[in-house]
Amino acid sequence: MLALTYHRSVPAFALVRASGGNPEVATSALSMLHLGDVPEPELPAAGWMRVMPSLSGICGSDLAAIGGHASLYLDPLTSYPFVPGHEVVGVLEDGSRVVIEPALGCVVRGIEPLCPRCAEGRPGLCYNATEGPIEVGLQTGYCASTGGGWGEVLVAHPSQVHAVPAALSDEAAVLIEPFACCVHAALRGGASKSDVVVVVGAGTIGLLTVAAVKMFTPPKRLIAVAKHPTQRELARALGADAVIAPGDAFQRIRFATAARRLDGLDRSLLLGGADITFECVGRADSLSDAVRFTREGGVVVAVGMPGDERVDWAAIWQRELTVMGAYAYGSEPKRKGQRTFELALEAAPELRLERLVAPLFSLGDYRDAIAYAMSAGRLGAVKVAFDLRGLRA
Repeated sequence: MLALTYHRSVPAFALVRASGGNPEVATSALSMLHLGDVPEPELPAAGWMRVMPSLSGICGSDLAAIGGHASLYLDPLTSYPFVPGHEVVGVLEDGSRVVIEPALGCVVRGIEPLCPRCAEGRPGLCYNATEGPIEVGLQTGYCASTGGGWGEVLVAHPSQVHAVPAALSDEAAVLIEPFACCVHAALRGGASKSDVVVVVGAGTIGLLTVAAVKMFTPPKRLIAVAKHPTQRELARALGADAVIAPGDAFQRIRFATAARRLDGLDRSLLLGGADITFECVGRADSLSDAVRFTREGGVVVAVGMPGDERVDWAAIWQRELTVMGAYAYGSEPKRKGQRTFELALEAAPELRLERLVAPLFSLGDYRDAIAYAMSAGRLGAVKVAFDLRGLRA
């Protein structure tokens, strides 16, 4: 089958990292990403299914791996070579459309009894990511055994497969996985109707977090921090009460919360500020700002995937902040144990998610696709994706 595969190479990783993630270097002959014919993944056990991807998104985590700035923490939780692509809408052999829930927990791996986290319904935190009939991997798209969305075929356990409602186009359905992540983040943050909430970043994760907070935990005021014009328009359309530029964040959040602003040698801080901040960028500057404009005793939710970023912990310590991660999905205790993917699929039709998806690229044009995705915000795009439907024609 035709697929893009990612091969671990320390020299290549170092070269790409040294280039600053330059897309020409990241997709050159010296890179870790290769297009070619590879064996179709085998069904690991009885009951597993073959899925033919239709669309597969290019995620920020994929770009981090390709661009050489992914956290090395994830390396022992990944098996190589793997076919990337965990944001997937595809078809089964009977033609039915499905989306894939990528987490490879105990149920998927056929392990009993379930580990404590899987027993809680949190397969993204599974203790057994190295066990069972498939190779190491937290998710489909980072596991050598399963394939991924950037190839013609992947294999999935029945528990990972969700039917796509007729009301959702492929372009909307390809965003169910990241939207589920953001629904989980919104429920983790748990905003109330008296809270001022700030969402920092307006790429795919930031915009979908705006939508998830507005739908599932609507606050008194929802402020989005967005850099580019298209992002600002979409943030408003998805429910933000105010949209502000990154350079105006401290001043505008100050006015919205009646806080006091103090300017230091390196950056400002607020006395007071947002009740809850969802940080959806994952970079040092954004994280450092978030902990300084979230009020004392407030909550910061890390939604965007961070790497090895330097953050001054003095603000977290002195302000007694609660800082929590929001990774993947599962069963949501605040929604009576309903699965996050189910919540996302139910909510998605009214959001018109297809307006966030474009342009689409063939696998053969992967160099252009990666370059476009690395500059998506500046180019007025949100979600760049691969279109594999032509491979089935």
